[in-house]
Amino acid sequence: MAERPNIVVFMTDDHAAWAARCYGNGELSTPHLDRLAAEGTRATQAFTPSPVCSPARACFFTGQIPSRHGIHDWLKENPSQPQAWLDGEPTLAQRLQQAGYRTGLVGKWHCGNSHLPQPGFDSWFGYANGQYPHVGPQRFIEDGRPVDFEGHQSPYLTDRAITFLEAEDDRPFFLFVGLVDTHSPFRGHPEKRVALYRNATFVDLPDESYSGPGWIGYGNPVDQARRQEWAAQYYAAVSTIDEQVGRVLATLRKQGTIDDTLFIYTSDHGHLNGHHGLYTKGNATVPQNFYEESIRVPLLLRHPATVAAGRTLDLSVDHCDLHATLCDYAGIGASPDRPGRSFGAALNGNPITWRESQVCEYGNARMIRTENWKLIKRYPPHDQSFGDEMYDLSAAPRETTNVIAEHPEQARDLEARLNAFFARWELPEKSGLQLADQPACNGTEPWTLERPSHAPPEGSNWTILDDY
Repeated sequence: MAERPNIVVFMTDDHAAWAARCYGNGELSTPHLDRLAAEGTRATQAFTPSPVCSPARACFFTGQIPSRHGIHDWLKENPSQPQAWLDGEPTLAQRLQQAGYRTGLVGKWHCGNSHLPQPGFDSWFGYANGQYPHVGPQRFIEDGRPVDFEGHQSPYLTDRAITFLEAEDDRPFFLFVGLVDTHSPFRGHPEKRVALYRNATFVDLPDESYSGPGWIGYGNPVDQARRQEWAAQYYAAVSTIDEQVGRVLATLRKQGTIDDTLFIYTSDHGHLNGHHGLYTKGNATVPQNFYEESIRVPLLLRHPATVAAGRTLDLSVDHCDLHATLCDYAGIGASPDRPGRSFGAALNGNPITWRESQVCEYGNARMIRTENWKLIKRYPPHDQSFGDEMYDLSAAPRETTNVIAEHPEQARDLEARLNAFFARWELPEKSGLQLADQPACNGTEPWTLERPSHAPPEGSNWTILDDY
């Protein structure tokens, strides 16, 4: 790239690709995200490398897969027992800082030791412990000092993001904003927004039952009124995030820097809101799932000089590729020891050669997806309990029929590609196939859970989730 732009990245938590008007959801009000899509490019095939937060975020910051950076599930962070998960792994913030960028984080980090300012950030405004309810008493850490606040956290975090943007500094800037409105619990969002959706029909939320292997950890509420309320709260969360995006864009416009800024909106992973009879993401079930709603993320990019307006990017891209693309824009250059590739040249409509498959992993489960096929491989201790899965996405896009027995040659071809990928990129000591030799992430990892004694026979439709 000839000129190094400023970079702003919104990475929200649990915001699925289906949950925005510019991605086809006609009931959601997302005017600022829609404007981003109109003024920039919307990726139609954007994926997470792992359908749960901490591994996915670490993929973005390091450009590496979980079986190389070593975070395989969400982290239960304990300030009294800090653990340096990414020590020795250069992050995007460090690389940008070394390249002359002023760097800042506001909101969720969740890659280890969130209560401590992380290397590579000139400015740090993160969570003191956990990520707190959406409203109420909150404690943040500002450059090592505790800051207490009470109220709705996202507008306050946006205030801090704007403070970073308004600082007088001639260096190009990198700002990472991590909002969590779309994460559970599904309550506490501003009533003025929830009221907009209480009578919605939620046509984009199918009424489905779980048909996969194992058992449900987070499923549909049995009570229909609660299902309606959860949906209204989630939609209100999306609209709240959209408003915060608009505030940051307005600040950039007021400063006259918006066209000099590569502005990106994405999410760490997707979300199930009743899809397949489930709630949350890859850990909604045991064994872990890789449903489309769990792995697809929104990805919107705006930079008038290099990103075509009103176009779609139809390449299969993920957070490792986004890492590489931002390095490209910053003039850092490609990293041959990382699997991601820059798709920057394609953002202006230029044709580029690209891979034909997308790989995801979550602990001891791995997935490879092509345009028409999805293979899920399970490894000890789940390989014998649940078996592998393969879906013909062209014939049955709802992923309800496991056809691995009917298409053995297709399964072998996909498995060979999957194995070749991990042979190239994983580190044995951090591999998802060697979890017993690695520290626990939270103590409730899906591959450690036993089947509940009260669970009905496999294949039955049920839920153990009442509220969370």
